[in-house]
Amino acid sequence: MRNMDVTTLRSFVAVADLGGVTRAATHLNLTQSAVSMQLKRLEELLGLSLFDRTGRRIALSPGGEQLLTYARRMVELNDSVMARLTDRVFEGEITLGVPVDIVYPAIPRVLQLFNAEFPRMKVQLVSSFTTQLKAKFARGEMDVILTTEDMLSEGGETLSMIPLRWVGAPEGSVWRQRPLRLAFCRYCGFRQGALRKLDAAGIPWEMAVESESDRTIEATVSADLGITAILEGHAPAHLSYVPQGTGLPDLGLQMINLYAAPSGNEVTDRLCAMLRQAFDAPAAVAAPRLVTA
Repeated sequence: MRNMDVTTLRSFVAVADLGGVTRAATHLNLTQSAVSMQLKRLEELLGLSLFDRTGRRIALSPGGEQLLTYARRMVELNDSVMARLTDRVFEGEITLGVPVDIVYPAIPRVLQLFNAEFPRMKVQLVSSFTTQLKAKFARGEMDVILTTEDMLSEGGETLSMIPLRWVGAPEGSVWRQRPLRLAFCRYCGFRQGALRKLDAAGIPWEMAVESESDRTIEATVSADLGITAILEGHAPAHLSYVPQGTGLPDLGLQMINLYAAPSGNEVTDRLCAMLRQAFDAPAAVAAPRLVTA
């Protein structure tokens, strides 16, 4: 009978999730050679190649993609058993605030991993606008928040910087119209910066719709009645990026920042570590198509 080692599977999952051996080794606190050797032993055990190494970036082979599903379950089951049966048990609730536009794809995975490690801890996820999240955090109503903003406030740390992009309907043409028709939530943190860029570029605009509902904005944009601004890699699949170089101003970069209440709490520290890893890793979603120029 041949047995698979959970430590080796954990390294395999880390390489698949983080996009390379170097990142995985850093995350697992191992050397690159140790991770590479584990992958080699795993391939020898299974008698197949788990990665396609022909391109510039490491990618899963068909066999690797099939194994990844099982490997995740085995690692998560191992962690769940260890968490539930060891003597040290954490119980309670932690409040996490995340802007609506960066919930996917990272946050569901973070919640899943956190639950496996701390099964008796409840994470109260609050999804709102950055300004509202920062206000709640200042009042002590949030333990940890993420923000999307163009500057870093005192006490925070920047996890990544992501381009802000114009987004419209697939095969849409409304972005060519003047005045340019826009769709923004009233409290969207990207709104004022985008309007200033348009004014500076001398592009007339009008607000096609403004709402407090992100779903209303998405529906308006997908109907080709206006365009909006969304972080690259976080646009819904039914929307598309407007090509760059088509006359619309570049919207620059936005920071994804992390703020955590000082607590010295191991659980909070672990959640922050998971968030750092999630937003440092390559986006785990396919980019929406470009609007036809």
